[in-house]
Amino acid sequence: MSPLFDEKCESCTEYSRCRDSLHSWIYFIIGLIATIAIRVVVIFQNVAPIYGKVAWYVGVVGFFVFFLYKFRVGHEREKHIERSGLVDKIDGREVLEEKDYENLGAILCSLSSRKERVNFFFIFATSVLAIALALYFDLFK
Repeated sequence: MSPLFDEKCESCTEYSRCRDSLHSWIYFIIGLIATIAIRVVVIFQNVAPIYGKVAWYVGVVGFFVFFLYKFRVGHEREKHIERSGLVDKIDGREVLEEKDYENLGAILCSLSSRKERVNFFFIFATSVLAIALALYFDLFK
């Protein structure tokens, strides 16, 4: 990412939500913990079933909290888009004002979260590992 983009993001009205606020990091970590918990269920079911149950509950509750947060952020973004009238202005090919460009910048900034990319990669990687371990336990144990 270019330094210019980082500077623009830092002055963005959405920066605190899409970047490094403590609030967003807490929910990010909750999502990672939930991801791990759900993936280790298959291991614990074969080793210590009670821990499998605990991991399942931690994972499901963690995902509930994480996706409730993601829903709220998405809903706030949707309300912001509605209030600004950007969709109608763009559909009508209207000339955009300075505030419209600021709104578009804020929306685009909020969609370009590094944490989001890390989260997707983490989910993918732990899913592959969980499938491999599940196959091992199902086929060789």
